[in-house]
Amino acid sequence: MATRQRERAERNAQNADKRPRAIAKNLGVSPSKVRIVLNLIRGKDYAMALAILKNMPNVGAEYAVKVLESAGANAENNLGMNKANLYVAECYADGAATLKRFQPVSKGRAHSIKKRTSHITIILDEKKA
Repeated sequence: MATRQRERAERNAQNADKRPRAIAKNLGVSPSKVRIVLNLIRGKDYAMALAILKNMPNVGAEYAVKVLESAGANAENNLGMNKANLYVAECYADGAATLKRFQPVSKGRAHSIKKRTSHITIILDEKKA
């Protein structure tokens, strides 16, 4: 039994993705608002993506800037990569827990309000020479 677990752990370690990444969870913004922003930076250079995000008025851009900077710092400090050689390989926003609230309306009724939250993942990679 222990041998199989050890073999599986070794196999998982070999197949692990070595690209720098950053994940922000349970952010107070809808995933659809963040996806609009992330679609603009997918495939762009690190510096270009950062400039695009910093000049956007969208709410999701503020969160995406922090995640992108964190992924760049992870690449530099943990993997010894140079930020000038990085580009946004993957970026996506997934739905997180939804907070359910109610808005009182006429005749004693209530309408439901869904306050959506999201997880943002940004994965960087080095440019091929």
